[in-house]
Amino acid sequence: QGSELSGWAMGRWTYEGIDLNHNFADLNTALWDAEDRDLVPHEFPNHYIPIPEYYTLPNATVAPETRAVIDWMQRFPFVLGANLHGGELVVTYPFDMTRSYWKAQELTPTPDDGVFRWLAAVYASANGAMVSGPRRRCHHEDFSSLGNVINGAHWHTVAGSMNDFSYLHTNCFEITVELSCDKFPHESELPTEWGNNREALLLFMEQVHRGIKGVVRDRDTERGIANAIITVEGINHDVRT
Repeated sequence: QGSELSGWAMGRWTYEGIDLNHNFADLNTALWDAEDRDLVPHEFPNHYIPIPEYYTLPNATVAPETRAVIDWMQRFPFVLGANLHGGELVVTYPFDMTRSYWKAQELTPTPDDGVFRWLAAVYASANGAMVSGPRRRCHHEDFSSLGNVINGAHWHTVAGSMNDFSYLHTNCFEITVELSCDKFPHESELPTEWGNNREALLLFMEQVHRGIKGVVRDRDTERGIANAIITVEGINHDVRT
């Protein structure tokens, strides 16, 4: 249909009326409540946070697509991810949900804020449309003064986002890329959109090689240890082998 005949909400909801972008379990609230009671990480984990029981009930408002993605994420140890959106030119990073539940916008960084800002900046710095000089604003906001990156909750709060869920339930660090002002580009415009994003996608994927790599082994048998918890001093978010 092209952008001229499609509103911003076109295709946003599933046949059952579920917005997949907000359909993951809210693990943020449980973590922050536990932090406020000084239960983290000794009595409540700071990573691999379990899915609440209410979310697993048969009558829970969870789309089959969402359940399938969660199952996929649990079976494969992804460490880097991005979900691609349209309608704006900016890269957002977790947290997507404000810690103050009554606020629509609030800077809410993760313990790995430096890594997330780096990942977002890597993509934004290589996206042709984001770095072009005389570019038009998509709407009333201009993110170029921020380097075309923003903390998700500082833009607008989203409970149950895939980014927050990935970070808190798995080892995966995930960002959201708003890769074009136009949600519905015409076929003739697709080569330009691909050109704007090709190098950014490749450069982003290369970031999977950053950080510490290796195998955690038993000191006596030298066999690998599954689910060994790795703690980095000063970062209150562990990861697992």
